[in-house]
Amino acid sequence: MAPNPVLVVEDNPDDEALTLRALAESGATEDIAIARDGAEALDFFFGPRGAASGDGAALPRLVLLDLHMVGVDGFEVLRRLRADPRTRLVPVVILSSSVEERDLVRGYSLGVNSWVRKRVDFDEYFDVVQELGRYWLLLNERPTGPRSL
Repeated sequence: MAPNPVLVVEDNPDDEALTLRALAESGATEDIAIARDGAEALDFFFGPRGAASGDGAALPRLVLLDLHMVGVDGFEVLRRLRADPRTRLVPVVILSSSVEERDLVRGYSLGVNSWVRKRVDFDEYFDVVQELGRYWLLLNERPTGPRSL
């Protein structure tokens, strides 16, 4: 795995495949880790060889986080990431089909960096994810150092 992968947390296989394709075509050359639900995402960070342990995978450069998943939802993943000093600065973008204002407010209250509505239209969604990849992985400046993001 690359030193700083992208973590895609997505429980819908179709959305996962489209997201991965769009990231690849955005010019992002990062390795991509997949978590197919919130519990897998938390294990990626906080499991015995998790990214936050310092002994496992590197902290991701970016987390693309689905919101409404069975079991541990995206809000809980975000809450746990922001509560831990080792992961609080990891950039998180929520990708959600929710149009509820209360979800948007809750996401920003919990510290999300960006919120993007999943588009129903295939081409629109693809374009949006490509732009996210370009911005967060190619343009965005991040801290440097031994345990940097």
